[in-house]
Amino acid sequence: MDDLELQKWVEHISLTSFGRPFGHHARFNRRLRSTGGRYFTKSHDIEISWVQWESFGREEVEKIIKHELCHYHLHLLKRGYRHRDQDFKTLLQQVGGSRFCLSLPAASKPQPYRYRLVCVDCKTEYYRKRKLDVRKYACGKCRGKLKSYTLDLQPPSY
Repeated sequence: MDDLELQKWVEHISLTSFGRPFGHHARFNRRLRSTGGRYFTKSHDIEISWVQWESFGREEVEKIIKHELCHYHLHLLKRGYRHRDQDFKTLLQQVGGSRFCLSLPAASKPQPYRYRLVCVDCKTEYYRKRKLDVRKYACGKCRGKLKSYTLDLQPPSY
């Protein structure tokens, strides 16, 4: 599916589920990871996560589109369009949209640590999220020198 097909699909859902036309732009955004879609209050455009489309398919993306269209139509009608507003919650339930999108598979989530520090003397390992200047630090056990490895690479052989 491309952006043109998405545009037509959003226009169709808007007419059938809401009884109102969608007169702005809808497009996929390949960078959206933590959210299923976005509605922009200034331009009134809608972006849908491409990753959600690839991972969960048509049914889940349709629920996301309905969610974003609730924001869209309520905002244009000058009614409560935010997640906490009762107008939004009521309309979302009426049209069958989803309140939250499904979580992405765990393989796409970043690893908790990027760096592994190894003491040259006692072989103690330390894991860190941020890069560390090993010239300024020493091993907490034996005060030996540390060597830094990026976890993307193969571990050293001793």
